[in-house]
Amino acid sequence: MTVLVTGAAGFIGFHTVQRLCREGQEVVGIDNLNDYYDVELKHARLKVLETLPGFRFRKMDIVDKPALMSLFQEHAFTEVIHLAAQAGVRFSLDNPDVYGQSNLVGFLNVLEACRHHRPEHLIYASSSSVYGANSKLPFSVEDPVEHPVSLYAASKRANELLAESYCHLYGLKASGLRFFTVYGPWGRPDMALFKFTDAILKGLPIDIYNQGQMSRDFTYVDDIVEGIARLRPRPPVPEGSVTGVNRLFNIGRGMPVALLDFVECLESALDLQARRNYLPMQAGDVVKTWADVSALAERVGFSPQVTLETGVRAFVKWYRQFYRI
Repeated sequence: MTVLVTGAAGFIGFHTVQRLCREGQEVVGIDNLNDYYDVELKHARLKVLETLPGFRFRKMDIVDKPALMSLFQEHAFTEVIHLAAQAGVRFSLDNPDVYGQSNLVGFLNVLEACRHHRPEHLIYASSSSVYGANSKLPFSVEDPVEHPVSLYAASKRANELLAESYCHLYGLKASGLRFFTVYGPWGRPDMALFKFTDAILKGLPIDIYNQGQMSRDFTYVDDIVEGIARLRPRPPVPEGSVTGVNRLFNIGRGMPVALLDFVECLESALDLQARRNYLPMQAGDVVKTWADVSALAERVGFSPQVTLETGVRAFVKWYRQFYRI
């Protein structure tokens, strides 16, 4: 059995590969190592992964369909965990073409490869951003999601619809995970926890949007990986005469935290005070996210458990060690 992880040098991909290798899986990881954020951080993650038994890495872009199809032909993957994507809401405002290529064309190529090579289970990353302008809380996978407020959100919703059609047409079994504000060690430099930590340690102000009147359902990365691990051997079961199925799940802590409380938690972990620069709401952003995780709990008997205080302290410990601060 061989598992393909796309975006293996990314934040969640890195942690997912580690878990799979600890469980004795053979893993092939691919990543295009783009420069959306510090490439050296991606190489540092890969340096760790390449010490793990059972792991092989290929530098590859999912937009390159011939290369991707050749990889599937070579390995006959039993499972595909698709985490590669162009991330970031604000970046999408000025760089729409990148999202069209990576998140739409790239995902279509993954689906085509799965169509022809038939893995037992495709798990793919979606996002809480698909809920967009929804005001009903907490967000449930049963809620309509027709009003994305960013191109990134629209691309992730498009992924869900593409997966739905491929499962219906070709009998694939897929699970889409709507991630809610993932954080933790080895995290992305464009995320709030990383940016705030960097700024506070340098004595620089942190930018707080919407005058701080925001909240997020922060989810520790180990909880995300646990959810993936539990879903892996449980592809969705078709009903009746249907042969394929696409099932969606929220994966979040289920406890929204006010942004200013989040900042105070980080200040406590750093034992430093932040200088705060209050700004208006940014385009493409939402005021609050909150995950209803009942569907995931029902399916795999698990919901995220790590508290914000524990998770933030783990990130700060990693950051200080990695950057020797």
